[in-house]
Amino acid sequence: MGTEGGGDAVRVVAGRYRLEARLGRGGMGVVWRATDQLLGRRVAVKELIQDDALTAEEARGRRDRVLREARAVAQLSHPHIIVVHDVVEDGERPCIVMELIDGGSLADRIAAEGPLEPKEAARIALALLGALCAAHTAGVLHRDVKPANVLLERDSDRVVLTDFGIAQIAGATTLTETGSFVGSPEYTAPERMSGSRTGAESDLWSLGALLCTALSGESPFRRDSLGGILHAVVFAEIRTPPQAAPLLPVVRGLLERDPERRLGVTEAERLLRAFVETGRTPPPEPSAYTPTQADLPRPDAAAQERSTRGVLVAALLVAAMAGAGVSAAALLLNGDGDPGRAPKASASAASASASATPGRPRPSGAPSPSASPRPSPTAVPGTAPAALPASSRPETGTPSAPSGYRVADDPGGFALAVPEDFTRVPQGERVFFMSPGQVFRLGVKVSVAGPDGPLAVMERAAAKGSDTNPGYHDGQVTETVHSGRPAALWQFTWDGFSAAEGPRHTYDLCWEEGGRLYDVWVSAPVGKVREAREYFDVAVDTFVTR
Repeated sequence: MGTEGGGDAVRVVAGRYRLEARLGRGGMGVVWRATDQLLGRRVAVKELIQDDALTAEEARGRRDRVLREARAVAQLSHPHIIVVHDVVEDGERPCIVMELIDGGSLADRIAAEGPLEPKEAARIALALLGALCAAHTAGVLHRDVKPANVLLERDSDRVVLTDFGIAQIAGATTLTETGSFVGSPEYTAPERMSGSRTGAESDLWSLGALLCTALSGESPFRRDSLGGILHAVVFAEIRTPPQAAPLLPVVRGLLERDPERRLGVTEAERLLRAFVETGRTPPPEPSAYTPTQADLPRPDAAAQERSTRGVLVAALLVAAMAGAGVSAAALLLNGDGDPGRAPKASASAASASASATPGRPRPSGAPSPSASPRPSPTAVPGTAPAALPASSRPETGTPSAPSGYRVADDPGGFALAVPEDFTRVPQGERVFFMSPGQVFRLGVKVSVAGPDGPLAVMERAAAKGSDTNPGYHDGQVTETVHSGRPAALWQFTWDGFSAAEGPRHTYDLCWEEGGRLYDVWVSAPVGKVREAREYFDVAVDTFVTR
């Protein structure tokens, strides 16, 4: 349960449990190391935090939540689920008495030691699958599976799932249903975010996000703002980290947005167990796992609008609790502030990798990193490329600008959302949107599509990466899908154009649409990759053609 300090005054709860040291504190309560003086054993006691600002009704609701946690966990008996010994009250504050786990959480381990080796991550995921299966069989949903709620017992291999504080018991009213959003957004399934049905599949999504975090050190849905997290979970194409490659069939299967198509417990267990035993993941059974959400038909406008409204409600509720209501809500509003209109839900990158062409002019004759060897016509403002008839141009659309962004309606025949302080800088056949000082460089190139597709274009560009980007290394091209169309994703790191500029990382997505080849990229210093990734996601997610 961790070791977060002592020095607290000794108290005895219910005349029996002596509280000795505070182990941790969460949104609902404080966890103490304690001694059961009757039985002479060490225990952990979770005590509900009092909040004098709450009304009597709200206080009763919080008390009911703690009691619901106790009832939920008390129903369960599994070696990988925390054991509940007792439920008592200290004054009007309920306390749950649990077994004491000598060891920290998975989150603590990742923070201290970095990402886990694939076999260790698979072993932990197997244990959690067993715990979730037992809980689901008993009609209990956890609804907050995340690294901080997974305990690793010291000097043993035991993995323990804890904190069923927002668990849902079949037939019980949940806090979400009565108007409060509970859970950790980075690990919350999209159907919960959008207000759809919630079942056992939602816990499996959370396990998929946890597995990514264990393998890479970071959730694939982490963003710099709460609204960005909500957008990444519900709309943006999912970028699995490169470290997830050994377990990719499991990760992709669990992070399937459609609950009906999500990988089930039995098949996930089979794949993970095979990896633990052999070091290799077998292919999924055809009946058990189908391709990820990138291959699903896009929802109709009405369904998309309903989904967006659900996400907006969730964003408002979560943000209000976090004290960040304006930024979270504004991210899901369109440019003119109408919450009923859905933002364009096109996909961003399909993996954590990507790249971008630097924003400074290249040496004379140097090809663009995302250009094919064949010549491309220059995009003339207000016209389509010369070789593309007007009748073949893609359909137009209107993007939405998140909070802190503006819609850039470009004369080159496209529009997208860029940060408010970015300035447009045309450079021949490319258009850049530069941050002050050119720290971040967002580029767009439009050309006539050739016969060989975006993957071949990007592979040729990657092959010439060292010619166009000084110190080019760690280049990777991935075949993917963007809005149902063939696409390719390229990432690389390079030394920058000068010592003063320093090393940079780039994200680049290329796809075909309406007879054109579109290339969108972001380049940034390696120390600002997280911000660059958000700019890249927003640019690709909001990109529309004119």
